[in-house]
Amino acid sequence: MERMQEDLLSGSPYDGPHGSPWADPGAATGPDAVLAGLDPEQRAVATALHGPVCVLAGAGTGKTRAITHRIAYGVRSGVYHPQQVLAVTFTARAAGEMRGRLRQLGADGVQARTFHAAALRQLQYFWPRAVGGPVPQLLERKVQLVAEAAGRCGLRVQRTELRDLTAEIEWAKVTQTAPEDYPAAVAKSGREVPRDPAETAQVYRVYEETKSRRGTIDFEDVLLLTAAILEDRPDIADQVRSQYRHFTVDEYQDVSPLQQRLLDQWTGPDGGASLCVVGDASQTIYSFTGATPDYLLNFRGRHPGATVVKLVRDYRSTPQVVHLANGLLAQARGEAARHRLELVSQREAGPEPVYTEYEDEPTEAETTARRIKELLAAGVRASEIAVLFRTNGQSEVYEQALADLGVPYQLKGAERFFERPEVRDAGVLLRGAARAASDPLTDGAPDLA
Repeated sequence: MERMQEDLLSGSPYDGPHGSPWADPGAATGPDAVLAGLDPEQRAVATALHGPVCVLAGAGTGKTRAITHRIAYGVRSGVYHPQQVLAVTFTARAAGEMRGRLRQLGADGVQARTFHAAALRQLQYFWPRAVGGPVPQLLERKVQLVAEAAGRCGLRVQRTELRDLTAEIEWAKVTQTAPEDYPAAVAKSGREVPRDPAETAQVYRVYEETKSRRGTIDFEDVLLLTAAILEDRPDIADQVRSQYRHFTVDEYQDVSPLQQRLLDQWTGPDGGASLCVVGDASQTIYSFTGATPDYLLNFRGRHPGATVVKLVRDYRSTPQVVHLANGLLAQARGEAARHRLELVSQREAGPEPVYTEYEDEPTEAETTARRIKELLAAGVRASEIAVLFRTNGQSEVYEQALADLGVPYQLKGAERFFERPEVRDAGVLLRGAARAASDPLTDGAPDLA
């Protein structure tokens, strides 16, 4: 959240790029040098400068390389003016990486941002003119306000339930579902919900009322309000569209209806002529938040005559791993499965993957830790061993298993479980309680304050 806030709340609406450097040999020479080192499909993406363009890119196929080289080739060949290019993606980290690559490719001035960051900058810039007065304060954490709304509704909500309730409100907002329509929308979608839809709708309504009364907005409101201003004010929409004329959308399979609504306003009625989208329906991971691969799958239907390029050369994994992944995806069903990409590894052969089922997660973690200790004892470097898990919340059981065996580890992308403030505080309390319980002189319950 802090990274997102820093990206959202700094700078002017049209400031220049910044990010980590990413060296490229073509940065100091002519435009054709940008194409050096690209495979045939990546080159086809880079040279398709006029939209609509749809890039179907499997995992590890160099999609970021392809789209950054496309933007850089367009800028350095004079087809694109850098200040008229907007590239949007889903995380501040991905946007920063894209800015760094574009800068090293000689495409200074191109904007690469998250949907929320780009929308907030425009909202801050146009709010005084479109609405008047200061921009409403942005909520850093909506969960606290959701808890207050639940309390006003007379509901007792546990901490884990509160997170689920907040997620439901976010789903409703990105799918553009009003509180009164939430129960029907849930029934129609067939999604599993954490509590009675009528109760959730009530909390959602009170949350929105409280937020409005206090003059605050949440991250979903940033997208909604920006889209609404562009819809209601043609003069402002024209100004935005004259500023940005070329759009690239990364991870397009994870676009939500609300984000697509904003994108449609950015591009305008003829936006397909300057739009490039990149994605893979098999990599959709945010459907639980309201995202849908339908916009990617139906792109050619919405934009007849679109250029479609498939990136299938996998540079990340061995043939054995790619073969296993292809086999798993082949068993999937549905619209996304019909459009799956058959990847081809570009790496040398490696060992066959081994997979084992366990009764529960602690057993899996303990067995994994023992295997890691055996590998280290056999001389395998620790830097060549990794444990991958889906969410940060799963790290605890693996950290405990490794710690029990005295195996040192590094946690990437999150704070170690036992170093998190709330966990340290709980440990202090538990140790104090244990000492008090073992002290025969203790009279009554320990003081845990």
